[in-house]
Parts: sequence; structure tokens; C-alpha cells
Amino acid sequence: MSRLRQPPLVTGISPNEGIPWTKVIIRGENLGTGPTDLIGLTICGHNCLLTAEWMSASKIVCRVGQAKNDKGDIIVTTKSGGRGTSTVSFKLLKPEKIGILDQSAVWVDEMNYYDMRTDRNKGIPPLSLRPANPLGIDIEKSKFPQKDLEMLFPGMSADFTSENFSAAWYLIENHSTTSFEQLKMAVTNLKRQANKKSEGSLAYVKGGLSTFFEAQDALSGASNTADTLFQEVLGRKDKADSTRNALNVLQRFKFLFNLPLNIERNIQKGDYDVVINDYEKAKSLFGKTEVQVFKKYYAEVETRIETLRELLLDKLLETPSTLHDQKRYIRYLSDLHAPGDPAWQCIGAQHRWILQLMHSCKEGYIQDLKGTPGLHSPMLDLDSDTRPLVLGHLSQTASLKRGSSFQSGRDDTWRYKTPHRVAFVEKLTKLVLSQLPNFWKLWISYVNGSLFSETAEKSGQIERSKNVRQRQNDFKKMIQEVMQCLVKLIRGALLPLSIPECGVRQYGGWEVKSELSGQWLAHVIQTIRLTYESLTALEIPNDMLQTIQDLILDLRVRCLMVTLQHTAEEIKRLAEKEDWIVDNEGLTSLPCQFEQCIIHSLQSLKGVVECKPGEASVFQQPKTQEEVCQLSINIMQIFIYCLEQLSSKPDADVDTTHLSVDVSSPDLFGSIHEDFSLTSEQRLLIVLSNCCYLERHTFLNIAEHFEKHNFQGIEKITQVSMASLKELDQRLFENYIELKADPIVGSLEPGIYAGYFDWKDCLPPTGVRNYLKEALVNIIAVHAEVFTISKELVPRVLSKVVEAVSEELSRLMQCVSSFSKNGALQARLEICALRDTVAVHLTPESKSSFKQALEALPQLSSGADKKLLEELLNKFKSSMHLQLTCFQAASSTMMKT
Repeated sequence: MSRLRQPPLVTGISPNEGIPWTKVIIRGENLGTGPTDLIGLTICGHNCLLTAEWMSASKIVCRVGQAKNDKGDIIVTTKSGGRGTSTVSFKLLKPEKIGILDQSAVWVDEMNYYDMRTDRNKGIPPLSLRPANPLGIDIEKSKFPQKDLEMLFPGMSADFTSENFSAAWYLIENHSTTSFEQLKMAVTNLKRQANKKSEGSLAYVKGGLSTFFEAQDALSGASNTADTLFQEVLGRKDKADSTRNALNVLQRFKFLFNLPLNIERNIQKGDYDVVINDYEKAKSLFGKTEVQVFKKYYAEVETRIETLRELLLDKLLETPSTLHDQKRYIRYLSDLHAPGDPAWQCIGAQHRWILQLMHSCKEGYIQDLKGTPGLHSPMLDLDSDTRPLVLGHLSQTASLKRGSSFQSGRDDTWRYKTPHRVAFVEKLTKLVLSQLPNFWKLWISYVNGSLFSETAEKSGQIERSKNVRQRQNDFKKMIQEVMQCLVKLIRGALLPLSIPECGVRQYGGWEVKSELSGQWLAHVIQTIRLTYESLTALEIPNDMLQTIQDLILDLRVRCLMVTLQHTAEEIKRLAEKEDWIVDNEGLTSLPCQFEQCIIHSLQSLKGVVECKPGEASVFQQPKTQEEVCQLSINIMQIFIYCLEQLSSKPDADVDTTHLSVDVSSPDLFGSIHEDFSLTSEQRLLIVLSNCCYLERHTFLNIAEHFEKHNFQGIEKITQVSMASLKELDQRLFENYIELKADPIVGSLEPGIYAGYFDWKDCLPPTGVRNYLKEALVNIIAVHAEVFTISKELVPRVLSKVVEAVSEELSRLMQCVSSFSKNGALQARLEICALRDTVAVHLTPESKSSFKQALEALPQLSSGADKKLLEELLNKFKSSMHLQLTCFQAASSTMMKT
């Protein structure tokens, strides 16, 4: 119950001393806002609430009751301010003994009067019990202060019936101004009374026996006459007195008699505070009464209160209910001293309600999934702020640029269709976050005792502390059960294989064939992370939330695997997007698309791979490291396989019908029109060019991105990928060399011996023969084809072609049995012409072949032959200057580099 005002403070009381039932006026501050706000008033430890009359916030009028303490504080208790304090005190005086014939404002019971001096009842007439004036002289009350008398005679009393009677106190109090003569007369009276008592009652009766008989007859006759005369009058008087007494009792105790009806009315209105206050008041006044009528009405009150306890307990266990209402009902039941532990019963009911809500949420989504597709079921209607959160998170974590290869071929509306399982997880976590905080706060209030009122807390503090110690383990099990239920329901929806077979029916049941994408799994992970942070903010111990951390780790691993698998599927489709448009560096867009696809995939995993506070690394398990490494290698090898498929693709399957070239390169084939079709050799060259770029740049960049995102086994990924790429590159290169070099090599021998040429019998040489020129033109054609695609491939390709030609030429020369002088000169001319023309592309192997070919020839013996050889070489170079320019350009370019 909230305190909105300051505690009451009593600053004055008038009078400040008196006997019991003295009417006093209490003054002070914050004495209540009204009569109903005043719930307690004690003076010297006695409850005076029944006689209290609230006048204002600074004034209360009441009567002082019987109290054990002679002096004490005045304590006022209100609903709004609680228990107050007092700066003044009240002194309770002992009442004076009232004689039989003395006037009194209160009733004195004569039947139980006994002699205090002998502590036994006297068998004498009541008039002789306590004479009003034992000295027989006039009493003159003195004005001597009572306090001074008490200090003067400590522990004594002026009451002559008391065991501690002090004659001096009595004389000072009643005869301080009496003359000495009168005091002597009082002594004579006392002696006379003593003599009468010493004579004995028997002698007294004998002396006045006749008088007694006469008096007895007179009194008997008078009694009969009085009974005859006043019988009817006395009867009416007795009836009127009994009626008046009954009305007085009803009026005086109308609070108790009206209480059962007032309780029912206040219960119907919901004023439980008023009922509890009235009950506490009645209990303090009539709880131990011996009056039968009071017992009967108080029993009726107890019956109404028991009904109220049952009603409040039903309301307490009713779900759903707010934390405020739960605390209120628990406090009411505590004030009513309800049996058992209502607070713990409420905690148990709330626990069962949360579990029921979670399972109902799952069943609702499963039924909606089996019924109609989409998110139009009322069960799946989330709050207005949920869907923007979903889309906003996806736009930050998983969205790619428009037109990128990772999104092409998809309908953009996929963003706005939240899968049922994702919507279920959002709804489930939102449900837990809406219920669990109040559940946890209810437990904290139960532990620290704030659920109970101040009175109930003090009375049951020891018992409650025992209950708390016993309940701690039970509540911990409740929280763990809620956490396990949350985790198992999410696992059943997203990770069904992690659920034991015995729990599939309870937590599973999602009949879905397709698996969630990495983007949706990343969103689910973010949702569960936010849920974990919210639960941590409630100061729930981490050991109770460990199952959620384990779930997050498993989901992160699953998201990583699914994203890499989806990335592999996307990369498989990259071959379909090859446009065969070559830039100035001899590359198509395929390597860039591959790299962007990997980068976007890793960016979507950035939030998943990063460890939040308290989370373990997603790569902590060796098995996970191995699987991720293998998936990464698989992605690389899939792309390498795509390149291989593109290199061997039939001509009819090529989609693009135009080829862009470098404007600086010579067009050896004439004008290339838009309807130009790529040949298989050109596709081989393009793929080879892409392979070179992948080896030098793309794979290294991807390795850096893997390392940036804390991937493990990067060295293995790079080594395996590079090895596969180099193997493909070498295989494709050998295929291209075979396609280009074999026709040139095969044309050498027929060309040499065309027209029945014989090295032993031939005319003097006049120039290089046509077969060599034809071979050079074919080499130049290869140069042009390679140069058109990629300048960087020219040295590599031509060097291999030259090796093949030189090796074949050397073999042919070595096969000749003998040369004539003219034949040797002709052979040397052609070998030197070929060697000098392709000098820029010579390798150690080709140089060795040319050397062996020359060594197979006879040496020139005369200077004239050498001069003729030089002239013929110059003539050849001059006549084919235009054709040989490509080799010169390549030579100058290599020299510059």
C-alpha cells in the first residue's frame, strides 16, 4: 500500500493526565484525511479506536481506556501515513474508590465488592463495608498537590481499605484544616466504633431483639404494600429499562451488528481495504469476547471474511492478471491471515500460464500453416512495430544491391513475406518478454517481503523466511522450465534434428520442406539476442539463461552453414550469367561477380559470426571449423568447375554474339561485327585470362575477407583452391596449345618437301620458302587471337607454340641424312629466319631446339655464303616487315616492362 502522506505526529493532549474513561482532546499533524483513514489509536498502550472521533487532520477526541502502563505515548495510525509518533505523553491516574452512597458517572458493581484489608468477603451489610467518613467528622478536602503527596509518601495510599494505607496522607488530604478539638472528637468516635465491634454481634442482637422483630414485621408489611401498589408500575419500568438497555447496546455496538451487511456491500463494490480495516477493528474489540450475542455476530463476520478469502484467492489465481492486481490480492489475503501461502500459489499459477501460452502460440501457428498460406491468421497478427523491425533488420544485414547476381532471378516480394517459423519465433519471444518480467518481479517481491503489509510482514517474518529458503530451488526450476520450453520450441521450429524423438510431438510438428534462408536465420538470431539482453536486464542469473546461449550458438552455426550452402548454389548459377564481354584487361564480369557474391555472403554473416558479450566463438568446435573450411573450399571448387564448363561449352550454347576488343590492338581479321560468334578457342582464352586474374587477385582478396571475418583454416582453403585453379589453368592451356600448335607443326614437313624438294640436290637459295612464311602467318594469327583477348597471355602462348615449332624443325633437320652446299645454306636461312623472327618468345627449350637444328647442318665454309645468308635474311625481314610488326611491338613492350 503506497504512502502518500507524512506519518502522524501528536504534539499535544488535553488534559495530560486522568483516570480511565477520561475524555481527552488530541492535537497534532497529519492525523488522517477522514474517519475512514484513521485505523489505529493507542494511549498508554491501550486501543482507544472504538471511542475515537475524528474531527480534523489536527484534532481527534476520544476517551482513555484501562491500561497497564501508568504513563505512555499517544500513537496514531492512518492508512495514508502509517504509524505515527508522539512528542507528549499521558499519565493515567488510579481511580478513587467510590462509596455505596457516593454519586458516580459510571456503574459500580456492588455484588463483587470485598474488603481489601482481609482479602475476603464480609458477611455484613454492604453499608458497613466502606463508611464514607470513618472519623465521623466533617471532611475538608485540602488543595495540597497530589504529586507532592505521592512523593512524600512513596508506595503508600490514602485509601483506608488498601494494604498500604497511610493515616498521615489521609489526614493531610481530608482534614488538613480541621481543628484539634474536632480531631479529638474523631478519636472518640473511633474508640466507640471499636468498642461496638468488641462486644460482638450476638450481644448486639440480644439487646435489641424486640426492636429487630418489630422492624422485621414493619419492613415485611411495607414490602407487601409496596409490591401491591407499585407492581404494575415497577413492571413497566423494568420493561422500559430492559428496552432502553437493549437500545443502548444496539446503539453502542451498532458497528458489530451492521458489520456483516457492510462487508457484503463493500465486497460487491470492491472496497476490500474497507472490509479488511473493519475486520481488524472488530477482531481487536470482539475477538475474545464472552458475550454470546457478540460471539454470534462475530462468527457471522468470520463467515463473510472466509468467503472473501476464497473470492480473493480465485481472483489471484485467475489469468491473465497484471502484476499490480496480483500484489494487491496477495496483500489483501495476507492482511486477512489466509491459510497457506497465496503468494506462492500465484507464482505457480503464473508459471503454468506462461507455459500454456507458449504451447498455444506454437499450436496456433502450426494450424495456420496447415490451413491457409500467408500471414493472415489472427494468431500471426503482430503489433504494428514488428514488421518494420523485421524489414529494417533484413535491409541492414541481408539485403544486396539491386541487380547483383545474388538477387537476380528472385521476386522482390520475398522481402515482405515473413515465414511462419520466423513469425512464430518473434511472437514467442515477445510473449515471453511480456510475461516473464512480471513473473520475476513477483518472485523478487515475494523474497523481499514487499508483497505483504507491515503488520502481516512482522507477524509472519520468520515463517516467510523459512518458506523463501524452501521455495528458492522450486522457483529456479520454474525459470529453467520456462527457458527450456522457449528453447525447445524454437529448436523444434528451426533446428528439428536437435530435438530428441520423445519431444518431437510436444515441441515439433512443423511440416515444412524448405529450410529458412541465411537472411531469415540471421534475423531470428538477432531477435533471440535481444530477448537474452532483456532477460539479463532483469538480473536473472546467467546459469538460468545458459540454454538460450547454447541455442544462439547452434543457430549461428546453422546460419553459417546454410548461408555458405546457399552461396554455393548461387555460384553454380553464375555460369548462366557469363556475358563473354571482355574488358581491356582480357576479363569478363564473372570473376568480379564471384568475388561480390562471396563478399555479400560474408557481410550477411558479419553479425552472426561476431560474438556478443557472453557468447562463444562460432568456430570454437573443431567439427564446425572443418565443416566451414570444407564448405568454403567447395564454393571455390564449384566456381572453378563453372569455368571448366564454360571453356568446353558448345558453340550453339553461347548466348552473347558480340565481342569487345581493345581499340589499340590491330584487327588482323578485319572488322568485327556485332554478329561475330565466339569460337571454342576464344572461349578458352577468355577462361584462361579469368583464371590468371583469379590466381593473382580474386582468390587472395577472398582469403583476406575470410580472415577479416575470423574464418579458420584459411591457409588450407587457399592452398586447395589455388591447386585446383592451377590444375584447370594448365589443362585449359595445354588444350589451347594443342589446338593451335598442332596444325602449324603438322604443316612443316609437307611444306618442306613440297614439289619433291631434296636437300641433296637443290638450287642455290633465293629466299625463304613459302612453308615457313605460312607457319609464321599462322603464328601471327595465334598472336592476334590471343592479343585480342588478353595481352598478358601472348608471351605464355607464343613461347609454347614456338617451342613446338622449333622442336619439330629440329627433328626434321636431324632426320636429314646429308645436305648439299645449297641445301645446307637453304636450311640455315630458314632456321635463322624463324629464330630471329620469334626471338622475343624464345625459351631455353626452344633455343636448345634451334641450336640442335643448326648443329645438324654443315658449317658455312666461305665468306660469300655468309654474306649471301645475311642478304637473304635482310630481304626476308624487309619483305615481311608488316607481318612481323607484332613481334617487334611485343619486343618493345617487354623491354619497357
